Amino acid sequence: MGEHTERKIPMIAAKETGPGPGRYNLPPTVGFVGHDYTKYSSPAYSFHGRTSHSAHLSDCSPGPRYYVEPCLTRFGRSAGPAYSMLARGKSAENKEIAPGPGIYRPEKCLIPTYRKPPSYSMGSRTRYRSIDQVPAPNTYSLPPVVGPRVPLKVSAPAFSLSGRTHRGGHSEDLAHTPGPAHYNQTDNNSYLRRGPAYSMLGRHQTSKAESVTPGPGTHSPEKVTNHKGKAPAYSMGIRHSEYITPLIIELPN
Repeated sequence: MGEHTERKIPMIAAKETGPGPGRYNLPPTVGFVGHDYTKYSSPAYSFHGRTSHSAHLSDCSPGPRYYVEPCLTRFGRSAGPAYSMLARGKSAENKEIAPGPGIYRPEKCLIPTYRKPPSYSMGSRTRYRSIDQVPAPNTYSLPPVVGPRVPLKVSAPAFSLSGRTHRGGHSEDLAHTPGPAHYNQTDNNSYLRRGPAYSMLGRHQTSKAESVTPGPGTHSPEKVTNHKGKAPAYSMGIRHSEYITPLIIELPN
């Protein structure tokens, strides 16, 4: 054995003062850092903080707002012909501006050989002076058209009824003759052939000894069939009791 060899002294467990069982922890199963390698972990993503304003100016990409047209395929563009409508271009200032078709008014062109009705124009109302006493429009009125005294109008004949005069009129009764109701009517039988006259008397009472005759509603001529053919008729008798002994007649053999 060498001179520098150290002697190993066996360790006594009672002399070792280590941590208790609550000191040890299992690796976590949540998160990505320090995850238990014996357990399956799902994919983890991180959210990065917003970049500064200077970095935003350096990166001018539009972001995920790209739009791919449906007509673009991996073999190229596949679409029909397309046309676009542009605005009307501005005309040059030195170019002559011609009037459009809506400027012309052929109906206003007067032909000398054609007849035309008279035309009138309405001018503005003349302003009156402040000293003029002009009546209002509702002051003027047209003459009435009822009655015979209407100028420039033909009217039907008109009559008037005046009151009756008691003195000097044609209706004045100077002789005081009686009126037509004052005379009595003479009977025509006094000077003409007398006509037939009838009177209505009461009904005479019949004697009690006479027989009472039936009225006209008592007779039924439709029931008389002695002189006419008729169909056989049957009558229904009364219902007999069930406890009556039936009549049994012995017939000879």
